[in-house]
Amino acid sequence: MILRLRLPIFLLLACVTLGAQAQARTPFQVRCEDTISKTVSVLTAQQNGYSIDTHLPYKALTVMKGTARANTWVLGLTKTESQVQIGLAGPMLQDPASGYECVAPQISVKLNYAPVVIYIGREFAPGTCAYDEILAHELRHMKTYMEHLPRVEKTVRAALARRFEARPLYAPSGTARAALAREIDTGWLPYIKAEMRKVEVLQAAIDSPQEYARLGKACKGEIQNILAGKVQSAQQ
Repeated sequence: MILRLRLPIFLLLACVTLGAQAQARTPFQVRCEDTISKTVSVLTAQQNGYSIDTHLPYKALTVMKGTARANTWVLGLTKTESQVQIGLAGPMLQDPASGYECVAPQISVKLNYAPVVIYIGREFAPGTCAYDEILAHELRHMKTYMEHLPRVEKTVRAALARRFEARPLYAPSGTARAALAREIDTGWLPYIKAEMRKVEVLQAAIDSPQEYARLGKACKGEIQNILAGKVQSAQQ
C-alpha cells in the first residue's frame, strides 16, 4: 500500500527471519504481539482563526502575491501557512537470541494552519460595498483552507492505518527507531505536506477570470472607479 503512496520504506521487516509468514509464531513474536501496546496513530487538525489587515495599498498586495494574473490588481489577499508536526514513540522489546527487536510505533501527527491574515487594500474603506465584496471573496479562500484540513486528516489517518496495521514492526537490534525516524522524515512528512498543498489548486479556481470580471462590475462599478481614480492620480 505504501508503494501506491510512493513512500520509501526503510524499516526492514524481518518476516522471513522471524517466521512471521509461518503459521506458528516464535516465542519472540508472541511476546511482541501479545504483550506490548498495539500501534497507535493519532492525528489532530486545528484551526487558528483569522484577522483582517487594511493598512497596505492594493499595489503592495499585488507585489506580495507575486503570481497575479497579467493586467490585474490584487485587491485582497488571504495569507496563511500550513504546519505539520510528527511525533514518534512506542514500546520496544529485544531478542538477544535472534538479534532482532520489535517496536509498536505510536505516531502522533498534528496539522494546522497558522492564524489566517486577510489583507484588504486600504483604498477600500470598511463598510463600503467594495470592501464587503472583496472581504466576501477572501472569506471564500479562508473557508477553502479550513475545509481542506479535515480532508487531509482523513486521508493521512487512513494511510497510516494501512501502513502499520496495528502490528509491531521487526528490525535488527538497534535499528528500529532510526529506521522509523527516516521513514517519517523522508516519506511521511513530504507526503503530508504534499496533501496540504493540494488546497492551492482549489484556491486558484476561486481566482478565476470570471470572478475577476464579476468583481469589476460589482457595486455599480465602485471598485473599478476607485482603481481608475488611483491610477489616474498616480499618472498626474
